Amino acid sequence: MEQRKYYYSSSRSSCMLLLHLLLLLLCFLSGFIEAYKNYTVGDSLGWFDNNPTVNYQKWADSKTFSLGDFLIFNTDNNHSVVQTYNFTTYKLCDYDDALDSDTKLWSAANPSNTETIAVSVAVPLLKEGSTYFFSSDYDGDQCNDGQQFKINVTHGKGLPESLKSPSQQSPAPNSADYNNDESAPDIVVPTNFNNPHEDKDDNDDDDNDVKKQSGSVSLFVNSWCRKFYGFMILLGIICIF
Repeated sequence: MEQRKYYYSSSRSSCMLLLHLLLLLLCFLSGFIEAYKNYTVGDSLGWFDNNPTVNYQKWADSKTFSLGDFLIFNTDNNHSVVQTYNFTTYKLCDYDDALDSDTKLWSAANPSNTETIAVSVAVPLLKEGSTYFFSSDYDGDQCNDGQQFKINVTHGKGLPESLKSPSQQSPAPNSADYNNDESAPDIVVPTNFNNPHEDKDDNDDDDNDVKKQSGSVSLFVNSWCRKFYGFMILLGIICIF
């Protein structure tokens, strides 16, 4: 009888130890699933031209951007924020002849203003692939002086519900854009668009670390963890009884 109790107690202890190890493994894997991030362009130096202390392309190259992330442009009303998917528009530093479907002016400058006013612009990353940013004012002089950069947006966790819109759904098989890689994606901001979600301290260097995982890995781990949670609950019930 005593031997049976000892065997039962030993088995239960082993089961609880296994459960704790699985919990530790889950905590480790959770680190790979990252929240959406906000990136302050130029960090504390902001978004300005003729600033020899900041290289916007070098800044961008040190980051990994994903759908749902935000770029925060801290600037003033003498500088603009233009986003485009059109490489030609980007190289010309001019959006006058650009299409509304591939280029968006997030903040316009007013060269005739008599008072400089601070401006902060939050730009959501809504499309995967190459995305370009520049300031086009003064006949493109600001852009040519280095106020420009390009990024690659990965899938990551995908767009949060607050940033999704009907225009971003996959085209129907009979649509002209179906399987057409050359078609320009529309820049459409959802009507329920709000400022960045899951906000982090923009001045905290740790929050701006490069993401380690690709979108496919993040989605796989996220799906796997949900199954793992169910398995752990079942195992916990077995250990109790």
